[in-house]
Amino acid sequence: MTTGLDLDHVRGAAADTLHRVFGYDEFRGNQAEIIAHVVSGGDALVLMPTGGGKSLCYQIPALVREGTGVVISPLIALMQDQVDALTAVGVRAGFLNSTQDAEQRRAVEAAFLGGELDLLYLAPERLRIESTSALLDRGTVSLFAIDEAHCVAQWGHDFRPDYLQLSMLHERWPNVPRIALTATATEQTHLEIQKRLQLGDARHFVASFDRPNIQYRIAPKNSPQQQLLELLRSEHPGDAGIVYCLSRASVEKTAEFLVQNGIEALPYHAGLDARVRAANQSRFLREDGIVMVATIAFGMGIDKPDVRFVAHLDLPKSVEGYYQETGRAGRDGLPSTAWLAYGLQDVMQQRRMIDQSEGDDAHRRRLGAHLDAMLALCETVECRRMQLLAYFGETSTPCGNCDTCLAPPESWDGTVASQKLLSTVVRLQRERNQKFGAGQIIDILLGKETARVTQNDHETLSTFGIGTELAESEWRGVVRQLLAQGLLGVNSDGFGTLVITEASASVLGGERRVKLRREPEKPARGSRGSKASRGALAQLPAETVAVFESLRAWRAAEAKEQGVPAYVIFHDATLREVATTAPSTLEELGTITGIGENKLAKYGEGMLAVLSS
Repeated sequence: MTTGLDLDHVRGAAADTLHRVFGYDEFRGNQAEIIAHVVSGGDALVLMPTGGGKSLCYQIPALVREGTGVVISPLIALMQDQVDALTAVGVRAGFLNSTQDAEQRRAVEAAFLGGELDLLYLAPERLRIESTSALLDRGTVSLFAIDEAHCVAQWGHDFRPDYLQLSMLHERWPNVPRIALTATATEQTHLEIQKRLQLGDARHFVASFDRPNIQYRIAPKNSPQQQLLELLRSEHPGDAGIVYCLSRASVEKTAEFLVQNGIEALPYHAGLDARVRAANQSRFLREDGIVMVATIAFGMGIDKPDVRFVAHLDLPKSVEGYYQETGRAGRDGLPSTAWLAYGLQDVMQQRRMIDQSEGDDAHRRRLGAHLDAMLALCETVECRRMQLLAYFGETSTPCGNCDTCLAPPESWDGTVASQKLLSTVVRLQRERNQKFGAGQIIDILLGKETARVTQNDHETLSTFGIGTELAESEWRGVVRQLLAQGLLGVNSDGFGTLVITEASASVLGGERRVKLRREPEKPARGSRGSKASRGALAQLPAETVAVFESLRAWRAAEAKEQGVPAYVIFHDATLREVATTAPSTLEELGTITGIGENKLAKYGEGMLAVLSS
């Protein structure tokens, strides 16, 4: 340990900083232990869910230790907002990245060398520049924080090549403590972070990945844009949220569809002009009730606390990606929704993308394993939260707040149905040397004499018309689940045609039983009714709603004047407490969670004026 401070002194200094600067009375979970370890000079690897308070785990040590805490972050577009949020609580923060001109960079460098910064944010690529390392050599670095540390995992969902060089931190500055943090990591990713960042001697802190305020729901895909619109109108009117789509084209179409239907929505993808992307992100962060429709290029590091829903219109490629993306909802701890529309085409598309992906067989196997885990989450008849947490090595009990808990699906013996479908694929392939997609095979099973069936003489197949016990939608569910279980494959011809797999033989031979999921007739949904039932107004006494709204209007005006997001001024949770307790003096206001010394001095009189009006 490098500081020579005793543990009681360290804990006392950290607790004082938490209250004085950030306005909180106590640490959550293992924050106190992590902070004491880093303040005392130890290295740490922290796995903690989004909204769990990761940032404080390096911000407070940087304030307690001598020198400047250097934060390595890939989020150039968000560094200004991060610095604004710290400045608002009286922390001296700055950043160095490619968005600045030479004069701006010189000013930040001078502040660092003069000991006038508590925190300095750097993009990882800046460490490739020797002048940056030389600058750090000339100043006093209190710690290195490596945020979004899963970016170092080469086969993870968010790999950043520049992160691979961060082992140099330990090599060049061996006596400076390092803390690596991520909101999502399987055991494999966890070990890869440890190895690549040379954190073999670091203490590992793994918090629960559970986000109990998020309701996970996966719906059968059927006109997904209309399903999304129904979700927003019935459960999230006026709420901020994120909608993820797989392609740029679907992002544009979905955003346009929502706007046409009265929803304030903006697109975000890599194909947009950089200025448009930045402007849309800024509006999402700074304005209330904006829906961002985006590819996965958007979202990492978004600190907006009042995102009430995250919707996926396409199947995520991995459970890690899904967890990371859905975790952007409900950072303030209030009820939020993670909703995914999932269908047969998603499975076929993802399988085909894996078959056609660049890389060796081992790479494709890894992608396949990621997809298999995601499909297992979609098809489970058990609690979704249990399945999700089990993926990260955490055991739990049924949550009572996901669709499979709220409306449990039935499972049924689909062996005979699977044999009928697989037999049709085999007969087409072996007797006719033909391959077809799901629609044609289902038409054959249902005995439909369509033009395509008669044209190909398919009514003479022995399986023609043997599947009338199931409806077309049910057969599509059988196809989807056989694909999910690897009992049916997608040909790599790019046309989505179906083929049997090695595992198909055990079903056709009767050695393997096939258990399938039957969708509930009425999909589970969240509470209907007004926005007040779910978001910022949830459980507020009726007599305080008007006060809360007045405080929000005051906050919006302050934020607009300062050019910062509203949550930089105060979170909704703080305004709720103010509205509920109605403090009448600065001293009483200073006891509210989230109001530290700097914010009390800056905003106290203004808040009291709102309360007395």
